[in-house]
Amino acid sequence: MRLRYILSEMGVGLRRNLSMTISVIIVTFFSLTFVGTALLMRSEVRQIEKDWYGRIEITVFLCPRDSLEPTCAASTVTEEQKEDILAALEAPEVAPLVKQVYFESQDEAFASFQARFGDEAWASQITADDWFSTYRIKLTDPQQYEAVADVVTGRPGVERVEDYRDKLKSVYATLDKAKWLTFGFAILMLLAAGLLIATTIRLSLMFRRREIGIMRLVGASNWLVQAPFLLEGAIAATVGAVLAVAVLWIGVRKVVTGWLARNVNSVQFITTADVWAIAPLLVGGAVLLAIVSSLFNLHRYTKV
Repeated sequence: MRLRYILSEMGVGLRRNLSMTISVIIVTFFSLTFVGTALLMRSEVRQIEKDWYGRIEITVFLCPRDSLEPTCAASTVTEEQKEDILAALEAPEVAPLVKQVYFESQDEAFASFQARFGDEAWASQITADDWFSTYRIKLTDPQQYEAVADVVTGRPGVERVEDYRDKLKSVYATLDKAKWLTFGFAILMLLAAGLLIATTIRLSLMFRRREIGIMRLVGASNWLVQAPFLLEGAIAATVGAVLAVAVLWIGVRKVVTGWLARNVNSVQFITTADVWAIAPLLVGGAVLLAIVSSLFNLHRYTKV
């Protein structure tokens, strides 16, 4: 009997405040879409980091002819210097951090250069003797790149040491800024949704204040009085959250896995499984937001 009454009162409230209820759904939908987008972007950044960190190598550029670096002494790297570099990488404290060392000769490196830039006019002025030979170091733990880089940096025969992680920092920074910008806008939208839910509940309470007074007089409990209003806000917010999840799922399926994944093979993208992973958080957050926003007004306006 009580459940039937609660559901009946909830339906009356939703019909009386239909325009406000639709507004709550729309604002909740947009705000949670931004929140979900930010969460998916965070997952993508982590996926990219995990994927690319596994490919990170330290490249040791050995001295070419006529180098001006102090470690080169204006001469090409010698065989003795190459052996010293390898010995440093095979030292007991460094060897566990090094998975494999590849050597690329001047001729091999120059051939790769010619394959990429051979058609350029300026490239014709460069010969194999002007180019670098390199050691490419594959790490067992890419997070330990500094420990390995410090061992070879500044050694005789080494012109410079390059860590490809530095090239990715700008990409990560851009993605992080976009993620936090999305989060910031989402917070503003969530605040707007909370205020709109509170306003909807307040209007509903004002329309039914007389009815609430009668219920109090006949001994109705706080739960029986407040439950229909709590459900009104929770249902509207839940509908908005479900719509947000649906849009995110469609977006990931059509745009990310359906288009980006086919055209960009070097990156592992998020999938619809990531959307389902954050769906309970979005729906639960919407219900919690509605309940908290409603309780402030219910505590004040249901006192008779």
